[in-house]
Amino acid sequence: MQSNEILAVVDSVSTEKGIEKDVIFSAIEVAIASASQRHFHEDADLFVKIDRGTGDYSTHRNWIVFDENDEEFHPETHVTKDESGLEINDVHSVQQDNIAFGRIETQAARQVMLQKVREAEREKIVEQFRSQNNKLVSGSVKRVTRDNIIVDITYEAEALLPRDKLMPGEIYKINDRIRAILQIVEIEGRGPQLMLNRSCPEMVTELFNIEVPEINEDVIEIRGVARDAGSRSKIAVKTNDGRIDPVGACVGMRGSRVQAVSSELGNERIDIIIYDDNPAQLVINALSPAKVESIVMDESSRSMDIAVNEDNLALAIGSRGQNIRLASKLVGWDLNIISNEEAEAKVKVDETEFLAKILDSLQVSDDIAEKISALGMTSFDDIAYADDIIFKDFIDNEEEIIRIKSAAEDAALLEAMGAVTEEEDNIESLSDLNLDDENIQKLSNKGIKNKDDLAELSMDELQDIIEISEDDASAMIMKAREHWFN
Repeated sequence: MQSNEILAVVDSVSTEKGIEKDVIFSAIEVAIASASQRHFHEDADLFVKIDRGTGDYSTHRNWIVFDENDEEFHPETHVTKDESGLEINDVHSVQQDNIAFGRIETQAARQVMLQKVREAEREKIVEQFRSQNNKLVSGSVKRVTRDNIIVDITYEAEALLPRDKLMPGEIYKINDRIRAILQIVEIEGRGPQLMLNRSCPEMVTELFNIEVPEINEDVIEIRGVARDAGSRSKIAVKTNDGRIDPVGACVGMRGSRVQAVSSELGNERIDIIIYDDNPAQLVINALSPAKVESIVMDESSRSMDIAVNEDNLALAIGSRGQNIRLASKLVGWDLNIISNEEAEAKVKVDETEFLAKILDSLQVSDDIAEKISALGMTSFDDIAYADDIIFKDFIDNEEEIIRIKSAAEDAALLEAMGAVTEEEDNIESLSDLNLDDENIQKLSNKGIKNKDDLAELSMDELQDIIEISEDDASAMIMKAREHWFN
């Protein structure tokens, strides 16, 4: 390419596309280097510099300074210290003669340049919408394909709506109006892309922002959303003004506000509940109108056993487990629904197991152990830090009370040390699978503590907990199972 041609192309494209000239110069540099590559070894590292003022360009080739006695030394990519006068691992650049382009090289350079310009144009458009990421946008359907719907969201910008991001049963035709959540997604090899989504929880949040002025004015907050797109959603709301009922404000006069949101979502059922900082109370609110009899929380695994009577069991679980599943998503805890009878049996088992621990660790008689258990204490910490006076009804000797409390304190410490050691072993075990701390924590929150727990998962179950491809999930599960066969 001649220098005047380069400057003419830069001026023309910059004016037409509204892209900075330096971006176009960079695209042409990559294009010329790519087209020149076929005249060099395939491993050659080429780059081109264009003078921004004159349009003249020069071709350069990089070599890495390498030890010539190393078996990985390659003459097409490496150069010795003596030849370069530089140190090991430095980059040695040498200017090359510019390649005289024929028809094939010119066409190849043109294709690369156009691709880079399109990428720059797309990135420019994406940046314009960066502030609208995860916000509701409107557009018209431009084209419908087997896998995607292409939507014009402005005169110069279009976004992709994959069919799996639609709600079940939705059908759109060309020129139909559509509202969806705009999501900027990084796609490997293609950079940031404008994508649309109608099945995400943000869709519910944004529609309520439009229909309920109090939400837009921050008088009412949406603190959580759990959604089965097209079927049912639960949203937790909280008021910042005690005079306003957040549920009533979201429902609207005769249900007008919630009905407007539901209609946009294909008559999706929406449950609006009061948010509470106490997760147990939030669960009770989320499962309403099912009546919860009792809740046992395990903070280490973030799980709850929720007891309901037989009449409320089906209502609490919901059709195909939908109600309890959405409540679990909303609260962020694993929820297990059990009947009152099962809850009582579990309490009896726990009491019996703790009674055995009291006998073994505190060295007291059966009668004393039963009376300590009857006080409602469920851990050695409860015993160690209890007031002495509660023991005096059945233990006369003050020294014996001190001994029992001291033994309970030692037992609590041993339990804590054992739990810490087990947790460290589990973390080390999961670290063997090349999991980072964030994913180990996600697995731990779901009760997946070690390799054996992970080995029993299916690929779908693992993908539901952490972000991982199907192939990587399969490989990780098989690696976790290796010790079963050794």
